[in-house]
Amino acid sequence: MEMQQIRYFLAVCDKKTFTRAAQSAFVAQPSLTQAIKKLEEELGGELFSRERSGCRLTALGRLIEPSLREIFRSAQSIKAEAIRFKRLNTVPVRIGVMTTIAAQHLSPFFVDFQQDNPHIELELIVDNEASLLKQLDENSLDLVISAPVVKPGTPYQYLKLYEERYVVVFNDKHRFNQLQSIDLATIQAEPYLDRLNCELRETLRGVCLDRHIDLYAAYRSNNEEWILSMVRAGMGVALVPEFTVPKHSEKLMFRYLSDPDIRRTIYVIYPANLPQNTEIFKALESLRVGI
Repeated sequence: MEMQQIRYFLAVCDKKTFTRAAQSAFVAQPSLTQAIKKLEEELGGELFSRERSGCRLTALGRLIEPSLREIFRSAQSIKAEAIRFKRLNTVPVRIGVMTTIAAQHLSPFFVDFQQDNPHIELELIVDNEASLLKQLDENSLDLVISAPVVKPGTPYQYLKLYEERYVVVFNDKHRFNQLQSIDLATIQAEPYLDRLNCELRETLRGVCLDRHIDLYAAYRSNNEEWILSMVRAGMGVALVPEFTVPKHSEKLMFRYLSDPDIRRTIYVIYPANLPQNTEIFKALESLRVGI
């Protein structure tokens, strides 16, 4: 049994006539008819009964149709995967990005990298740092972009990409719009929107305790977009990394936090034994000079 015979058989099932089936399969009708005849000989019986209105499946044809459709679907799926692999020529470079790292500062690099390396596909996985490091250990990821508060030891290496300061973000009608600088004590008087995924959340809590500052959390979320949406709507203010605030965003304003000056450092984390002359190493080197 050949795949071409299965394809022709299913075409007749769908089109109800040999003529229309041959047209849909882009084959001459005698060739299609011959292929069906060979299939019938192999299976030991007629698959279609011809009538004036067209043709219909025999009992044998009805019996085998579901199985042949499943075989055809599986073959098509395998073929699609093979074509995809051939086009890529290599396994994609899989990069994990920590949830709280905004896309706007990194995305221009990825655009430039793909233009310079059109044969390399990038696969970006966004998740929390613990999950990303676990995937790096399991070789499910090649690189991780994160902002570790405490750097894990071996077998990792670290490449510093950039620093970003924390800013106070508020909507354009908020009283903070009249201020030149904002400190933690000033924020204390406002409804505060708490970012649950913030890696410096415990550090900030310790600073507040030392200074006897109470930031009242009117709203909490583990999603950056929801926090910004609530700020935009006027529900309160939030502390976020500066590149989290979209450029030219309507109704969103920000000031750098003046006291204390809180910053985080973004690193690429990668295996210590990363071989050179690989697509992964090329991506790492591009990150080294491109950000």
